[in-house]
Amino acid sequence: MKKASEAVVKLAGMLCILAMLAACGSSPAETSNANADPAAAAGNQAGGAGANAGNDAEDGAAGGRASEQPVKVRFSEVIRSIFYAPHYAAMDQGFFAEQGLEIDMNTAQGSDKGAAALIAGTADISLVGPETAIYIYNQEGDDKIKIFYQLTTKDGSFLLSREPVENFAWSDLAGRTVIGWRPGSAPQMVMSAQLAKEGVEGVEVVTNLAAPAMAGAFTSGQGDFIQLFEPVASTLVQEGAAHYVTSMGEAFGDFPETSYVATADYIAAHPDVIQRFVQAVAMGTKWLETASDDEIVAALSPFFEGTSDELILQSIARYQEQGTWADPQLTESQFATLQDVLVGSGVLEDAQRVDALEQVADMQFVEKIE
Repeated sequence: MKKASEAVVKLAGMLCILAMLAACGSSPAETSNANADPAAAAGNQAGGAGANAGNDAEDGAAGGRASEQPVKVRFSEVIRSIFYAPHYAAMDQGFFAEQGLEIDMNTAQGSDKGAAALIAGTADISLVGPETAIYIYNQEGDDKIKIFYQLTTKDGSFLLSREPVENFAWSDLAGRTVIGWRPGSAPQMVMSAQLAKEGVEGVEVVTNLAAPAMAGAFTSGQGDFIQLFEPVASTLVQEGAAHYVTSMGEAFGDFPETSYVATADYIAAHPDVIQRFVQAVAMGTKWLETASDDEIVAALSPFFEGTSDELILQSIARYQEQGTWADPQLTESQFATLQDVLVGSGVLEDAQRVDALEQVADMQFVEKIE
């Protein structure tokens, strides 16, 4: 009876965390596959489902490499998006295999679900918004998750307009309607913070549309501007339905949008697995910097079926130009910015700020990247 009671308590706690994360919104990538590739939305389970993957990683972790029995890592990505290209490049180029890892990947469709999978023990590593580590830390439970690699250091959305805009100024949005993201999501919080920074008022930001409906609503005539991720943004521009205005990432500056996380217990038990994982992603990032167009298309196309070669390359170029994958180290400055945005957006009380980065992050692994 005691064990049953403990199980009920733990399950209730997990459900509470899940509900809170969902209520607080999501990271930019998590809101929908509509901001990845429309065709990929139906096939975003590529890479495997991982539901039955064992947690026996430690058995092969000590010194294991591609020539030995690979260590299976159950990995949960928030959604399928070119925003996370380094990960797919690492998979396609065999960098995980080179590190002796077998990635069993599924798509969570939300940071809340990715974090819950870690706590439930059905995933080993998740790619989610770093704010999830803060939310769970504030639950003051036994389960904690820690950030160990900062994959994206800029917001990944782009502002588009219905009509061409020359010499854009943020004041141009006053009195206009912007189709934006749901309240509490990272792109919505970045937009809100950017407007406040520029002192722009009187902007109607539509936040009640489901992500898959955003582009359709805009092409049907709703809104003057829209905030979208690649490759959907470039798709609308290519079709003549929208005009490129600015990169939200470049405008707002450094912002830790998406991170690799694991439970503190998993990191403590499997540091070698985490180190290998970090090394593989870093290799994928470096590979993208020097790969030819043909190589990039060949590597990413299997993950984005239905997306043209041109749009894949255009999306990669835009994310590289704004320094999306510049540094895997989550800095004190970025962490302060994240918490400022969370508080300013009303999803975190000022008293709930995490005092020290080390309480929700473990950056020792990125410091050892070769």
